[in-house]
Amino acid sequence: MNSEAASLRHLGRLAMALFLAYMAVALPLAAIPVAVLHWPGYGNGLAGLAVGIAFFSTILSRNHAGQMADTKGGRPCMRTGLMVYGAASLICALAALPGLHAGARYAVLIAGRLLLGVGESLTIVGMLGWGIGLVGQARAGRVLAWTGAAMYGAFAVGGPIGLALYQQAGLGVLMGLSALLPLAGLALVHTIPATPTHAGGRPPFWHVLGTILWLGMAVALQGVGFAALGAFLPLRFIHAHWPGAGLGLTCFGTAFVAGRFVCGHLPDRIGGLRVALLSLVVEAAGQYLLWAAPSPMLALAGALLTGAGCSMVFPALGVEVVRLVAPAMRATALGGFAAFQDLAYGATGPLAGLLADRCGYAVVFGLGGACATLGAGIVLALLARQRAEA
Repeated sequence: MNSEAASLRHLGRLAMALFLAYMAVALPLAAIPVAVLHWPGYGNGLAGLAVGIAFFSTILSRNHAGQMADTKGGRPCMRTGLMVYGAASLICALAALPGLHAGARYAVLIAGRLLLGVGESLTIVGMLGWGIGLVGQARAGRVLAWTGAAMYGAFAVGGPIGLALYQQAGLGVLMGLSALLPLAGLALVHTIPATPTHAGGRPPFWHVLGTILWLGMAVALQGVGFAALGAFLPLRFIHAHWPGAGLGLTCFGTAFVAGRFVCGHLPDRIGGLRVALLSLVVEAAGQYLLWAAPSPMLALAGALLTGAGCSMVFPALGVEVVRLVAPAMRATALGGFAAFQDLAYGATGPLAGLLADRCGYAVVFGLGGACATLGAGIVLALLARQRAEA
């Protein structure tokens, strides 16, 4: 096997390990809000917080994860993240212990979700650094695309399975399974070789964030629609007495993964901004359809469009981030870039939950559509500036 083929094979194993690990996020994603709403005194705001708080710890750990991947290598960073994923899921499983009152259950669940965010940061940033080191910067778009395909492939499969497993066996069994899958991923990557680190100066993290600010703002606005769909689409179906509460997540995830495999080469070939602009327009259309949908079939169509739109925004804009920084800061810059998306994920859960309490679940998707529209406007301005500078 030649070097290029071997590198792509290694990248495929990394993506499979990430798929297994991200099941620890995807399996409980739809189940946690449903579980929390069954505890006395807990409403949509606290249910959304239980989902979104993991993204806040991810934000706070992005800089550390980026520094670890840049200075020590993506391999130790990702392997550490996989172990943290397993530990976090075990803590969440303790929330199902009999005899705990609702306050203690919620506190344990929040602790586990916070640690889960750290595991996510280390695992994803580690894979990006490790994967780009294996296949080269010229294929950075492919690494970003495969990373997202693994994550949201897990999202598509894990959402409905997790909701069904919770309904049949409870939160403890669900979180126990979530703890085992990252360890299987750890075994899968054990023999993949490490990649060299890059020497060079390291500007302050805040300087890096300033360099990628508008790209980060665009990906954050994209993330609002994704977070709203992940946390509240099953509840919208349940509240409207529509069948197939988990199918919306499957539609989203299927379209998302298909978009990554079909269009994953486009940012490297035609430029990230062009791909991101079209993607945000499609996402906005899907969110507006979810907002206005009078039937479950139209809601599923909105979820499908949202998945197709969300699919390529992160890798498309991520290619632009990689082009702006030196190789020695690549993982740190990508970690900072991802932190913008994490901020959107973390804030959307509780804020959209409060909005749902006041205005109903449909309005949450109107908010997602407006944010995607604003993101498209930012990308359009960046594209115009890029053309003016060419």
